[in-house]
Amino acid sequence: MDSMTLIAIAGPPGSGKTTWMSQFLSNQHRPLFYCCPGMGAGSVDRARIAYRFPRVHLLPEHQTPQVFANLPDQALVYLELGFHLDLTAPLLASLPCHRVAVLPSGLQTSEWHDWADEVIFGNDIAMSAPDNLPELWCTPLTGTVFDAPSLDEILIELTGDAYGQVQRVKGIFELPDGRAFHVDFVEGLPGIEYTELGIPRWLEGRPDRFSGIEVVGWNLEKKIIAQTLLAGCLSDGAIAHYQEQYKALIQRETNQEESILT
Repeated sequence: MDSMTLIAIAGPPGSGKTTWMSQFLSNQHRPLFYCCPGMGAGSVDRARIAYRFPRVHLLPEHQTPQVFANLPDQALVYLELGFHLDLTAPLLASLPCHRVAVLPSGLQTSEWHDWADEVIFGNDIAMSAPDNLPELWCTPLTGTVFDAPSLDEILIELTGDAYGQVQRVKGIFELPDGRAFHVDFVEGLPGIEYTELGIPRWLEGRPDRFSGIEVVGWNLEKKIIAQTLLAGCLSDGAIAHYQEQYKALIQRETNQEESILT
């Protein structure tokens, strides 16, 4: 344990915890590990880290002390703590870690300030009252594919409070051309951010890799959100049709490149 460095990151939803951490993952030569307690294998952040940084090892959230004890020398572990976790819980309080709080600059006092060894200024998001914490709803979407216009419409409705007051949305979505995108929305920040994940195109049936969505807010109409997402998914026939089109397009582009070279 003495040779391991454990960094715990906490803060409100949308403050920029994953963004702050990610800047260090691409330039480290030490063995890297990541854990997001309380979210299980369905964590969007967990999947995004795995897709963006393949050399980062994902730790199981169960039996955490035993897992830490068996890590290699010089291991660097990032522990991302969701807003819904109790920072004073015995397990979290007992971990020998450097505590980093990523907070909006306008927030002067909070439980995160009291907990942290270091405070980093992140996104200047609006903060809810301590006695009115939002709820978290999430669901896996693995195997589902959305066409871009339908996905845009769903996300615009969702972030426009059509199904409850939404503070944060993040997700990973598959498109029919085989690409996967990370989607990020934070109330108070401009627009919905779409970032293509640098992973191979999936052009053979329904994708067998993680996609999913997490929604944070108040009075969320969870059943309607789930039904809306399901209604926006493409059928097997539509997916096959699009995939054949894209494969034919890729083949034509390959043939053109080869003819130019010859």
